[in-house]
Amino acid sequence: MDLTPRPGAVLPPGGPAPAFPHAYQQPQLQPQSQPYRFPPPETPAETTTRLRPIRTRHPARTAAAAACVVLGLGLIGGAATGAWLTSDSSADAAAHSAYTVGRSAWHNVPVDTLFPRTLPGDGAGPGGADRVWTRIAVAPDSGCREALDPLLARTLGPVGCARILRATYTDATASSVTTVGVVFTEGDEAAMKALSTRFTDQHLGRRTDLMPRTYPVKGTVAAGFGDRQRASWTVHVLTEVPVVVFAVSGFADGRTVADPQPVDSAMAADATTAAAQAGLGHEAKGIADRIERGLRRTVTDLTEKPE
Repeated sequence: MDLTPRPGAVLPPGGPAPAFPHAYQQPQLQPQSQPYRFPPPETPAETTTRLRPIRTRHPARTAAAAACVVLGLGLIGGAATGAWLTSDSSADAAAHSAYTVGRSAWHNVPVDTLFPRTLPGDGAGPGGADRVWTRIAVAPDSGCREALDPLLARTLGPVGCARILRATYTDATASSVTTVGVVFTEGDEAAMKALSTRFTDQHLGRRTDLMPRTYPVKGTVAAGFGDRQRASWTVHVLTEVPVVVFAVSGFADGRTVADPQPVDSAMAADATTAAAQAGLGHEAKGIADRIERGLRRTVTDLTEKPE
């Protein structure tokens, strides 16, 4: 726009006034002999200035400029989209990892899925006999301090304890009771593998001072199932998901067991203890294995991405 005054225009005294005075510029004071007068309202610029004609752009130049703009926007948009897709893909993979899903399964998966009301144990008994276990009760979710012996809780300390869920089952004859538990840890894959290696190398799963606690249920066949009634047990540290699965079994009549055995000893062909003869090692291992398989299957289903 050309703001040059038109020929013949009358300029105000003192020269032309600035077209856009600064917002904080103070107005000059009029002499005291003349009262100050506010300036008149501004007139739209298009009614007071003349527009110079603009030369028509060359079609080739215009097309070239437009092509550059489109190409530039395309490159920028492609880069942004690629970055978005990459970040979204990595975030989606992390959100669906077995460790992320497994760690939150304790409050995302229904209790009847984690601990089915009935567990079939085809070939799980001594000599390949079939078993069927019925759930008696599910314990309220709690922390490891309330549900584990102090020494076992300290042993699991390196992977942390987010939550622990437990349930107690009985066999079809109601002659045995078994408490199975799932410890959801806070450890990553490296920590879980290190803990698993420690359990294997140091034979921690065979130590009686690391036996899990039972979950007795009043008014049921498991009412007298306490620490002194523990007969056989197993503790398994998983490495595909941040979980530790355990099970401990005993007699339903509440008898005290003086020589509890880990499941591998109680299931040995030449084992002669009362717990072994009653198949309590098979009870603990059979229930723990099926709860573990169900959890693995559930986590796998949850980590599969929709097509």
